[in-house]
Amino acid sequence: MNETLWKSIQQFDFDHPPGEYSFSIRLASENQWTKDFTEKAILEYKKFMYLAAISDVMVSPSAIVDTVWHQHLIFTQSYQDFCVLVGKQIQHVPSTHQKEQAEQFRLAKEQTKRIYLDHFGAQPKEIWEYDTMLAGLKLEPAKLKTGFFILYGVLVFILLTVPFYYLLKPVYIHIDNPYFILGFLGLALPAYVILSLYTKNRFKQIARDFDRQSFVYHLKPFELIYLKRQKLAEVINGAISELIHAGVLNVNAHRRIYISKEVDSLSGEQLQVVSVLKDRGEVFYPELLGQLQTRAIFRNTAKSMDMFKWHFSQSKQFARLFYLNFTVFATLTMFSLIRLTTGIIRDKPVFEIALLTGFLVIFMVKHLYILNQQFCIRTIPDLYKSAILPAIKDEQDWRWSYFLYGSAVLTATLVPLVSYERSRGGDGGGASSCGSSCGSSCGSCGGCGGD
Repeated sequence: MNETLWKSIQQFDFDHPPGEYSFSIRLASENQWTKDFTEKAILEYKKFMYLAAISDVMVSPSAIVDTVWHQHLIFTQSYQDFCVLVGKQIQHVPSTHQKEQAEQFRLAKEQTKRIYLDHFGAQPKEIWEYDTMLAGLKLEPAKLKTGFFILYGVLVFILLTVPFYYLLKPVYIHIDNPYFILGFLGLALPAYVILSLYTKNRFKQIARDFDRQSFVYHLKPFELIYLKRQKLAEVINGAISELIHAGVLNVNAHRRIYISKEVDSLSGEQLQVVSVLKDRGEVFYPELLGQLQTRAIFRNTAKSMDMFKWHFSQSKQFARLFYLNFTVFATLTMFSLIRLTTGIIRDKPVFEIALLTGFLVIFMVKHLYILNQQFCIRTIPDLYKSAILPAIKDEQDWRWSYFLYGSAVLTATLVPLVSYERSRGGDGGGASSCGSSCGSSCGSCGGCGGD
């Protein structure tokens, strides 16, 4: 391995100069990637370009590496500087989908894997085997979406109500209240407890079945905070609190936030906070919060987690649990509704059973709505608390403490501002000159050669 070249490639900063929509921020934004996955994809792109620089044969990127490559080509000055660094003008060769070229790309993929193994070891499969970040979860899409299932379920419910009415009526007329209500509650409550425990354990098993190298096991604290609370303001609160704690920001007597000192070493989120304050000067917290919620680096956190949540809600694994929960509640509702109908037809007092039926319907709707969020809001954060965080060396980092303990770790000067904001309900949710080239394994584009 050319250690000097590889070290230079590693040190090359795609985000120089830093900005609101720099390379990595834009890459993550346009692909709904998490921060860690974006960093890994960029690293693998650097490895690929190193192989392209030292090889005299065709090499081929994965679909994800190719996505990074496409993005880098847009940053023309950065790309030209990078090619100067590696010593070759590496040009992107698009696929023409010809049979001969397809075979050429297939062979390139195989030899890329061999060359990569010689220099870097085994290729990370989450970057080299899958076309997207979410594909690494291996969640099968549901054949029947939950929305259609609800529609069909309501139709089936209506159709079955009539025959079940005649089936249950002979039994119901011999059961007086409050015995029916007590018996119904004796059936419904255990059913709900058993169903909830089963759903919770099944969610845990699904999370454990994810590949340990998938992005789900490598989320950043701010991503987990958003996943758990579904409020982008909570993420921004954390970034601002860090800066106040470090003395970079302060709050004056008029409750305006301002920059109190300059610091060179800042994270991406912190840099955006300081950038807004430099443009706006002293601002009230709600105004600062509103400005930051539009910044890409914070929106990326919400976009990647919302995409994960949506992807899971469309999976067969989630759909099966949703079907089960809907069926159990619909069955209980039918028992209660038929009892209500029987009472009305027989001119019996039905206030209690009507109240029970109404409560059951409202509770079912709320339960199914929460079910659609439970995996992300509870299961994944609980997985980090119980299994992942204990193995992370930097778990004492302030951001992890913020994830674990919430607002209790915010700086005292920020707490009143956050409390006020919450009370207001504010939140955002060609071929090279030497003739070598490379093809993409996905067939969309070709690779590189040297000069």
